[in-house]
Amino acid sequence: MDFSEALGSLQRLIGDNLDRIVFSLLAILLGYIVYRIVDRQIASLREGERLDRHIAYALRRVWQFVTIFVVLSAILAQFGITIGMISGLLALLGGTVIGFAAINTLGNAIAGLIVMTSAPFRVGDRIFFNGQFADVVGVELIYTKLLTLDDVRVSVPNQELLKGQIDNYGRESAIRRHVTVTPGFEYDSKLVEEALLEAARQVSRVLSQPQPYVWITQFRDYAVAYTLYVYIDDIRGLPEIDAELHRSVLATCQESGIDISTPLLLRRVENQGQ
Repeated sequence: MDFSEALGSLQRLIGDNLDRIVFSLLAILLGYIVYRIVDRQIASLREGERLDRHIAYALRRVWQFVTIFVVLSAILAQFGITIGMISGLLALLGGTVIGFAAINTLGNAIAGLIVMTSAPFRVGDRIFFNGQFADVVGVELIYTKLLTLDDVRVSVPNQELLKGQIDNYGRESAIRRHVTVTPGFEYDSKLVEEALLEAARQVSRVLSQPQPYVWITQFRDYAVAYTLYVYIDDIRGLPEIDAELHRSVLATCQESGIDISTPLLLRRVENQGQ
């Protein structure tokens, strides 16, 4: 078949299905217009703080899926392809591989719905998952999208989220942080506690209320474990505040003459053995 014959066949195909093609284009255009109107309304409610950010995001994603499904179904129906026929074709072509993939996808979709409805975290929250901090930037039907502190976007299957432990630090609530030091028994406890409290006062983003406090949390063989507890509400700056707090504790202990390295008794034993 040469080019002219192919072009003629294409023209006849378009002519025979012109009404269906026009209807399909109109369905796409109408679907897009309706989608944009509803999407803007959701965005307006979100900006007016009448709709939670997490709920707004979930509604926009669900509305997107619904719009695509309705428009696609309307277009396929014009060409005599029904949802039942599509399902039957997929069943015939499924096989073992597609079957397992479908089960896995369905499991992630169900897990995504559970995450959206139970809301163990929301879009914008900072969480600790799989050994690192990350910000939740999107909750999809199959994946949850995270942004790590290294600015790396990570897509986690929703089933994995339900299996693992997630520490949700939220966005604005005050949370407790701590630093533990282990000086030897020869240091007066009041001296160590005052040095740690002074270290907390040196960090500007540590809250004064609730007040920082120090507990003796453990007696070890050659040292005492002192734990400084503080509260912060700058969740976004959590890693930097932790670093500032550790730096302040180190500097304050050095200024107070408190050795928080290997306990002095161990070093004396090592020196005697030399």
